[in-house]
Amino acid sequence: MKRFVPTWKYLSTLLLLVPLLLLIHNSTRVIPQTRERTVGPTRTEANIKTDVIRTDVDLVTVDALVLQKNTARVVGDLKQADFIVQEDGVLQSISHFSQNTLPLSVLLLIDRGGCLDPFGSEVRRAALDALSRLKPTDEIAVMTYHNTAELLQEFTRDRRLIERALNRVPPHDESANHCLNRAFFEAASYMAQAANPEGRRVIVAVTGVTRNFDCADSPSGRAAAQMVYESGSVVCGIIPHTPDQVMENGMIRWATRIGGLAGADSMNIQTLADETGGEILQDKPENLESTFDTLMTHLRTRYSLAFVSTNKKRDGTVRKLKIDVTPATQKSRTKLVVKARKSYIAPRG
Repeated sequence: MKRFVPTWKYLSTLLLLVPLLLLIHNSTRVIPQTRERTVGPTRTEANIKTDVIRTDVDLVTVDALVLQKNTARVVGDLKQADFIVQEDGVLQSISHFSQNTLPLSVLLLIDRGGCLDPFGSEVRRAALDALSRLKPTDEIAVMTYHNTAELLQEFTRDRRLIERALNRVPPHDESANHCLNRAFFEAASYMAQAANPEGRRVIVAVTGVTRNFDCADSPSGRAAAQMVYESGSVVCGIIPHTPDQVMENGMIRWATRIGGLAGADSMNIQTLADETGGEILQDKPENLESTFDTLMTHLRTRYSLAFVSTNKKRDGTVRKLKIDVTPATQKSRTKLVVKARKSYIAPRG
């Protein structure tokens, strides 16, 4: 792999791009809450047989991860009565509650652009080991991205197919960009169309760059984020932490902040994780086996809560969610943190 580009040269390139990016104006899409989902019930590996499944669109489902604030340890023994759900400040009645019973649909989204390769041999082994520990009912898909996004493996429960897909991940292209807006739009669109409609949905990005300017000729970052929210996906990230990765990510973060002041659009994976209740985990590449295991443990121990909104208007508005534990539970456990989706778009019509 080539040496990392010197700081001043890489930064000057980014600064030159900022005024050009100000000319890019991507229109945002209005995506309804209600949507027919096309899925493959038999999950044949040659192709996906399609059926149209209609869901109860008024049932709002939320995944919640509960951690001890001081230790970051998972709290996995809570009951339905321990939770409070509010929509726009109004208390909601939880009608469905479960933990570790619904199957997972995990889409692994692997970055192949930029100066550094986040998916080296150590990360590949860590991913294979962690994914092999999922339940037999869980399904996995593999997608890669840089300037474009490519689906390498459709959703499957066959771990051998996943291993083959990870072993044929395209080479890293140092000349390509990190088109996060295209990658997450494509990932969320595929998730909405093909994932198990009864399961929990997770997009796991493996990347060294957590934010970037929107790429042209792609849906805007706002449209991509809206698609992620509409797909019901939780966004998580795995970051192979190295000095060069910190440098590249730091410079892009700085450039996007400066560009943002001038109106250039950008996308931030951390924002997606915060809004969907996900998390970004990072460590040295040689330590990522335990990091992947931690993420899979967190996914398996998340709580699933569902409610029918007291607001019966089908107006397509954004509604704020707040998921918390009861004061009594908070007092008895001492400082719990709940990571969960912060909003949803109401059905329309």
